[in-house]
Amino acid sequence: MKLRKVTAASAAVLSLALAATACGSGKKKDDAAGGGSEAGGKITIGIKVDQPGIGLKTPDGSYTGFDVEVATYVAKELGYKESDIVFKETKSADRETAIERGDVKFIAASYSINDERLQKVDFAGPYLLAHQDVLVRADDDSIKKPEDLNNKKLCSVTGSTSAKNVKEKLAPKAQLQEYGGYSECLTGLESKAIDALTTDDSILAGYAAQEAFKGKFKLAGFRMSNENYGIGLKKGDADLKKKIDAALEKMVKEGAWDKAVEANFGPANYKNEPAPKIGNIVK
Repeated sequence: MKLRKVTAASAAVLSLALAATACGSGKKKDDAAGGGSEAGGKITIGIKVDQPGIGLKTPDGSYTGFDVEVATYVAKELGYKESDIVFKETKSADRETAIERGDVKFIAASYSINDERLQKVDFAGPYLLAHQDVLVRADDDSIKKPEDLNNKKLCSVTGSTSAKNVKEKLAPKAQLQEYGGYSECLTGLESKAIDALTTDDSILAGYAAQEAFKGKFKLAGFRMSNENYGIGLKKGDADLKKKIDAALEKMVKEGAWDKAVEANFGPANYKNEPAPKIGNIVK
């Protein structure tokens, strides 16, 4: 009789343990769907916060831009709700470090794929093909071709590939000014402290489309390079890369990609390239 009581108690404990295991397996499944979730079921994504049309933090604390829409779409496909997304500002010079340290799960921040970066991180995508261009003042007709940047004060941000490209290949005598953010370059351009701002045409179009700057600046129309925007993630995380690629393919297929392009670049009459084939990098 006493033995039967112990056995019954043991059975009850075993039943509770199995129930707890079942609950735990449900969480693991959720984590797998999200490519690995962080504490509290949140996912931290690196973005830019000072690039209109790409990634911008508005005065009310919300985020807008093409990269923000892409990142949000991908996160939802990975199993996260919009309320689970934590956006983290990631400057150009800090992107690889942020990924390597695990500060972010992935980065969607006008992040051009190149061989040097591929040594440190992996990329999903590409999800946008942009081209390097130059933004000048609307009344400045002295810069008509890339070579005209020689002896001009040229601005870009620290860590950007754009300034390096101009100095090494196009206008070696350009007087390079590197600032912490594009908004600082834009202020210098407006005040005539600098003569031109160089980066991707998608970013420049976002700035030129702002209400406060309409009519003040113009794109020079130089297609000086191909810039494939990819989603940066930790090197070797093949599973997450595969899931992000699948999400990007779905975004393009169902038309959400086209809607995001029109919403964020349309006001500046930006002539975007068609959606790139995922995994196909044009150099």
